[in-house]
Amino acid sequence: MVEENKKIILFDGVCNLCNGVVQFVIKRDKQDTFRFAALQSEIGEQLTKERGIDTSQIDSIILIEPGVAYYTKSDAALEIGKGLKGYRTLSSLLYVFPKGIRDIVYDFVARNRYKWYGKKDACMIPTPELQAKFVD
Repeated sequence: MVEENKKIILFDGVCNLCNGVVQFVIKRDKQDTFRFAALQSEIGEQLTKERGIDTSQIDSIILIEPGVAYYTKSDAALEIGKGLKGYRTLSSLLYVFPKGIRDIVYDFVARNRYKWYGKKDACMIPTPELQAKFVD
């Protein structure tokens, strides 16, 4: 179930880097702002399809705001950072770099994430304590 007032982070469920980012965000999400779903999950596919997002072009992280707004690539990463205490200022400062430059760096990391961090055979299964943070 998707909660109306929560931001949803769609992530590559088999990517070790992406799973690490999810764990990082969960630990620092003191205001309980975010919910999570793998891009490969039924809800992930539904949410991207509803918004016309081509996951063959964007396959690493997407932030969906309540309503219809969504962010991809470096914008998604920076918007997530703005929602985490201690990272708001850094995220805001990084917005001074043009999106094209930020996305070049983002795409470079995204292209190499499996080579550098590896990947799992299947999507992460949240522990019972974290289950409420994931949408289904």
